[in-house]
Amino acid sequence: MRPNLESTLLNKITGLSALQTKVTEWKQQGQKVVFTNGVFDLVHIGHITYLSKAAELGDKLIIGLNADSSVKRLKGESRPVNGQDSRSALLAAFFFVDAVVLFDEDTPQNLISTLLPDVLVKGADYEIENIVGAKEVLANGGEVKTITFVEGYSSTSIIQKIRNQQS
Repeated sequence: MRPNLESTLLNKITGLSALQTKVTEWKQQGQKVVFTNGVFDLVHIGHITYLSKAAELGDKLIIGLNADSSVKRLKGESRPVNGQDSRSALLAAFFFVDAVVLFDEDTPQNLISTLLPDVLVKGADYEIENIVGAKEVLANGGEVKTITFVEGYSSTSIIQKIRNQQS
């Protein structure tokens, strides 16, 4: 019989304090902790590929997810299309995701500085010296990696395509 899947999924969605405790436990067990972040509004194959490649860089994958208020400031009043509860549940459903934590700020600086993951990951459109939290992770002996995106996929382009079809 399967474990309670809803409970398992919801246990992956956590606050910073509880996650800090988990990260400490994981590191004490010798597990390599990977962190990435984003909006993940309309999840597509580009996201899935990126996240699965990030997960392969360690033993535990944490996703810092922009809260709705943060998304509105960064992407405009019409975003997000899907609310933070839906986005966090969807990400938690991936077998290779171990934790999802929301943040209200425009960047995950506080999350990264608090958690100090072993590996910080962003898309290859970022230069390592411009990645938020890179200095802290590197100073703590960690690594900063970039992953190439799957060409032709973005939530913004999907939203635009839908809008064009409605016109």
